[in-house]
Order: sequence, then structure tokens, then C-alpha cells
Amino acid sequence: MQQFFAEPSQITENRIRLDGPDVNHMKNVLRMKPGEDVRVNDGCGHTYLCCIASYEGEGALLDVLKELDADTELPSGIWLFQGLPKGDKMDWIVQKAVELGAFCVVPFAAKRSVVKLDHKKAAKKQARWQAIAKGAAEQSGRGIIPEVKEPVTFAHALEAASDLDVVLIPYEMEEGMEATARIIEGIRPGQSVGIFIGPEGGFEEEEVALAEHSGAKPVTLGKRILRTETAGLAALSILMYHLESAQHSLIMRNE
Repeated sequence: MQQFFAEPSQITENRIRLDGPDVNHMKNVLRMKPGEDVRVNDGCGHTYLCCIASYEGEGALLDVLKELDADTELPSGIWLFQGLPKGDKMDWIVQKAVELGAFCVVPFAAKRSVVKLDHKKAAKKQARWQAIAKGAAEQSGRGIIPEVKEPVTFAHALEAASDLDVVLIPYEMEEGMEATARIIEGIRPGQSVGIFIGPEGGFEEEEVALAEHSGAKPVTLGKRILRTETAGLAALSILMYHLESAQHSLIMRNE
């Protein structure tokens, strides 16, 4: 079922009004008609089953049928710190990261980053990535719209990660799957987690050393060298499975 996001101010006890591009998408792209059901999320964890009542100008009126028991968020906030890649790879990374449960995406410029964005271009890119995140959140039934930050320097990215409980930096020179497994298994639901992914060409050794000095833990994602657009998604997939399995085990033990 198609999902849309609405501001809490747009929601009353039994009616929701949607405005803007979502209405155009609903009416002219999806060709949804009055009487059809949709899901609406307020971005604060509340999801509603609604029925399209009518279209009025640029808006759509929805009747709230009931609140749904929707729990689609990971038990931990995962921050993906992504080294700026070339071309439009970042579009794809943002979309898939949101689908896999990322809480926030922070693009950063590493020493081997080919892409250099000035403030004006960075703001324009950030707006595009945020729109992609919103669409991915709607498609995947997320309870929130993850934030995509404006690109920052590597030093600022490390500073932003300093408040997180666990910070991982997959590195192709790192060996020892057993050590990586222990680190992953030690992460508990409720802890915040950061993942640092290098750009094409990876991290330079001094960047990894600086990350370690800041508290990041180098890990391996296996024997193969992954592309920048693959590595973050592989790490997110591993964490998604681990955290949801750990949460399920906790629930089962407490029942």
C-alpha cells in the first residue's frame, strides 16, 4: 500500500490534508481515486490507514480509518558516513541506505574524493538527496524520513560521529573476520552506530589512523574489495540483520 508523510499539523482526529508534490504524485502519477486506501505517517512514529475522501485544488483530503501498529524502524540509529563518490552514485546510495534502515546519511570529502562541491552546489545536492530519502522512506514504509546532511570534511564527519556509541570503519587492509564478528556481536539494540565508507580508491592510511584515534573500530567486510556504493549497503545489511535478530531474542526472553 502506498505511503505518504504528513506534518503533525496536517493531522486532526479523523482527517488529514496533504498538499504539494505528494498530491500530484497521488493524483496524476499513481492515478489514485477517492475511495482508495493509503497509509500516512507523521514522521514521529504514528502511521494511519486512510481513505481518500476528495481532491480540492492542490490538496487531498483523507479520512482517517484507524491508527496502525507499524514498527518498521531499526532498534538502533545507524549513521552512514559516505565518502563522496563520482557521478550520480550518491543518489543510489541514499535511496538504498534509507531502504535498509539508515537513520542519517552524512556525505564527506575524503582525500581521494574526486568530487569537490562548493557551498552552493552542496546545498542543491543535499536538497536532491533529501527528496530521494523521502521517496525511499515512503516506498519502504519507514516511520521517519532519514536526514541527509550537507557534505562536510572528513574531520567534521569524525567530530559528528564522536557522540555515537559505536563507530565502524570498513577497511580493505583490515584482516580477521573473527575480530569483526566480535565487534558486530557486541553492538546492542539501542546503541547508536556510525559507519564510515571511503570514496573510490578508499581511505588513505592516515585517515584510518585518525579515525582509530577518534575511537572508530576498523572492520573487514570479507575477502573481496567492494565498490564504494556496495560497501555501505553491505555493512547496513549486516547491522540490520544483527540488530533485529538481537531485538527479537530479547523480546522472546522477556515473554
